Amino acid sequence: MKFKVFFPLFLLVISATSFAQNAPLQKVTDPYFEIVRPEFKGDLAYETVALVEQYWRIAGNTGFNKAVFKIAEELESAGYVLEENAKDNDRFVYRIERRDMNRPTWEPVSSTLKIEGSEGFLLSSETNRNMIYQYSSSTPAGGITAEVLYIENKEALETLDVSGKILFSDQVSYRTLQSSVAEKGALGILTYDMPSYLLPEKNTTSIQFRGLRYDENNPAWAIAMSFEAKEKLKEALEKGPVSVHVEIETKIYESEELTVVANVKGSQLPLESLVFSAHIQEPGANDNATGVGTQLEMAKITADLMQQGKLDLKRTLTFLWGDEIISTRRYIQEKEKREPEINWGISLDMVGENTDVTGGTFLIEKMPDPSAIWTRGEDKHSEWGGRPLSVEDMKPHYLNDFILTNFESQGEYADWVVKTNPFEGGSDHTPFLQADIPGLLLWHFTDQFYHTDNDRLDNVSQKTMVNVGTAALVSAYTLLNADEKTVDQLMLMIAAKAKIRLLTEVELSKKAIAEGGSKEEEQKILDTWADYYANAMDSIKDLIPAEDEGRLRRITLAKEAIKAQVPKL
Repeated sequence: MKFKVFFPLFLLVISATSFAQNAPLQKVTDPYFEIVRPEFKGDLAYETVALVEQYWRIAGNTGFNKAVFKIAEELESAGYVLEENAKDNDRFVYRIERRDMNRPTWEPVSSTLKIEGSEGFLLSSETNRNMIYQYSSSTPAGGITAEVLYIENKEALETLDVSGKILFSDQVSYRTLQSSVAEKGALGILTYDMPSYLLPEKNTTSIQFRGLRYDENNPAWAIAMSFEAKEKLKEALEKGPVSVHVEIETKIYESEELTVVANVKGSQLPLESLVFSAHIQEPGANDNATGVGTQLEMAKITADLMQQGKLDLKRTLTFLWGDEIISTRRYIQEKEKREPEINWGISLDMVGENTDVTGGTFLIEKMPDPSAIWTRGEDKHSEWGGRPLSVEDMKPHYLNDFILTNFESQGEYADWVVKTNPFEGGSDHTPFLQADIPGLLLWHFTDQFYHTDNDRLDNVSQKTMVNVGTAALVSAYTLLNADEKTVDQLMLMIAAKAKIRLLTEVELSKKAIAEGGSKEEEQKILDTWADYYANAMDSIKDLIPAEDEGRLRRITLAKEAIKAQVPKL
């Protein structure tokens, strides 16, 4: 009995390992690479970034809406029909959802900060567009001139008379200082808080954008400072009392929130779908004008290929542009507004970086797997960081290795570096996972200009957007047209990936035990990885018809094969 089970499982593992070393998934993905690569030039992606990155964007404001209308214009030119005008047989449709907002929108106009008696500005929004805190109010016409008080710690706020003063600190957060504006008569706030990964002593003029809570009854303003400006102000304060002149003009006004949803309707299984999501808001080029632009070119190429008869999609492909996390979560939750169920979700966020300039690398942030519990070996978190997860948080699925395999294929083709990081959260992939939908993130980190006013067009790589968009589309087309052949390839891929991972983890565990680690803990790590991959194998059942008993049985055997590879330490 043992021999009869072991023999086919052994062959499966050996063939899977051989497959992984030769041509993972290429039998099903190569035809899509062959049609996408010649089409994906990156021109539309880059043109869109160039337009969108000019504006400081939050939902409802001028820049956000200009991005929405650019998307709609390009969709129309590619053959997408406005949903309200669409006929039953139209495959390419889109809509612009309009919603009331629970607060006004905001946008900066101009601002300056000047030390009284000095030449030139300490800061100006012409060169530091992130200096004004989001939702800052305007100063009175002509600005404000007042003495600066340096706040060394929280305790100082309890004893100092701050009335009529401008508070400045590089030690105390805005949240701590803000009560002094509302309750003690301080006029405004100057802050400095730049994470070390932004290399502020090198990028001395960078300012990472900050925001304050909108309060209609207590208007306030705050300015975030660059390293250079902070040092100059502290140097001046060391010589005696300092007054500064501040002029801020912003717009706070009622608006509506816009979201774009474009669908390519599936021909056979239109009620199953894959969703790409890219958020429009934030003021940068890489973050996230590149996601907006790359996804727009992906939508256009899809329509072009189908209209040329080079492609058909059995399942529905959806492209979503909106407000980060909010729009994606709402699309997931408002089931009455969409016909298809969501089978997979992929977020495009900061996907166009010229890493020679920004630093870091392209990353695929995986769905939660055991590397988010035990981060060791070649796995590592980005500087964004992530809290350690538990076994209960795991999301076993073939999507992690499937996407990675396809992106590595594009990386090998284009001499492009592709890496992964354990789950950390914080972008549009999170709502998918919270809804138990397989979802992951395509992004870059660390970026020395992340969220700063140096995140501009000259740090964007059109070539990178081509690479990300190409691999993303090929992945989507493969899943949307998945059939028995795709299932067979996925099974081989997961078996191979499981074997490689378990071999790696065994060596790491042996080393840990030799260095005094707990055998019980190391055994738990190995068993958790085996369970993860067994369940990832099981997730392939979603693509197998119930009547296909042979493949369902092979899934069961493959799961047993994975678990059989775990030694007892």
